[in-house]
Amino acid sequence: MVKYSPVMQHFWQKNKYFFVVLWPYLWYGIMLVAPLATIIALSFSEFSTGAPPYRPLFRPLSSDSFELVIHLTNYLIVFKDSFYRAAFMNSLGIATLSTLFCLIIGYPMAYGIARSKHHTVWLLLAILPFFTSFLVRIYAWMTLLSPQGLINHGLEYMGLQPWSLMNTPYAIIIGVVYSYLPFMIFPLYGVFDKMSPKILEAAYDLGCRPFSAFWRITVPLSRSGISAGSSLVFIPAVGEYLIPELLGGPTSLTIGRLLWSEFFTNRDWPLASTLAVCIIMALFLPMFIFKKLQTLRRQAS
Repeated sequence: MVKYSPVMQHFWQKNKYFFVVLWPYLWYGIMLVAPLATIIALSFSEFSTGAPPYRPLFRPLSSDSFELVIHLTNYLIVFKDSFYRAAFMNSLGIATLSTLFCLIIGYPMAYGIARSKHHTVWLLLAILPFFTSFLVRIYAWMTLLSPQGLINHGLEYMGLQPWSLMNTPYAIIIGVVYSYLPFMIFPLYGVFDKMSPKILEAAYDLGCRPFSAFWRITVPLSRSGISAGSSLVFIPAVGEYLIPELLGGPTSLTIGRLLWSEFFTNRDWPLASTLAVCIIMALFLPMFIFKKLQTLRRQAS
């Protein structure tokens, strides 16, 4: 048995909570802060044809001195070039529409699951697609949406005109909605499951109609689920690469495909890092401001 001196025991008793909290912050720093700092540093560097394909920010002047060389050329290219602006707008538009459709479909599904007696079975069915590979599921949609796919065969059988959905933005939205719909359902289900039905019963007893009770009671109480589900769908949908690549075709212009092209085809790591930093700023800065405004409103109320 190891015996500690009184000094060590006092030190541990005084700082034990610090060491307990240190591990999550250490993991956070290694897995998020360090990669993010590396990407930000690369975004201010300059492209080079050598290996690695960028020039370091710190360059030696002599044996005991260095200079810091920061380039803003990549940011000027991203903001001035209409090609990159179009990619950003396309990605934001696809992510916004996909999030809206996920909310429209997932809201009643989550409400129905929460009020069902067999909610465990329905939750299992909602999570069941995750037991299959993501790539396999997208390939399945390629088969369904192709000109000779099951959907067009069904339309032809009913005497309708076949749709050309493959290699279009509509196919990308369908793939994103299908892939990320469970991320909208689960936060909403958690909110509805905690919501007591007696609140609506009290509103009905006081003369409130069902539609009015839905907008005045159910929707306001489920705002946290709507916000969480929308964030879980919108954020990964903006930078999605695989779905636009497979369902959108070679002509689809999204920021995820541009990132892949700049990193692995053009090997322009500084420009690709700049695109990644711009995506992070476009996503997290409005969310940070919105969170601050919500905090200020709660403090004011």
